Amino acid sequence: MERVAPLILIVEDEPKIASLLEDYLRSHGGYRCRTVSRGDDALRRFRVDPPDLVLLDLMLPGIDGFVLCKWVRDESYVAV
Repeated sequence: MERVAPLILIVEDEPKIASLLEDYLRSHGGYRCRTVSRGDDALRRFRVDPPDLVLLDLMLPGIDGFVLCKWVRDESYVAV
């Protein structure tokens, strides 16, 4: 059986930072990554494809990182 790499949800509104994180995680750990730039998009993505880890910026358009973190904590035990 083939092992499925852990999924990391990157929530970052700065494209260069998001790209750097995604490139590093894919090449140095073989992780699967999903990147979104808005807090409200992160909520939708989290519900559709729950990640194993969330890398979360705090200052985001839509829903800020503090509110998003609270929601994740209320709904899941995933690492943030």
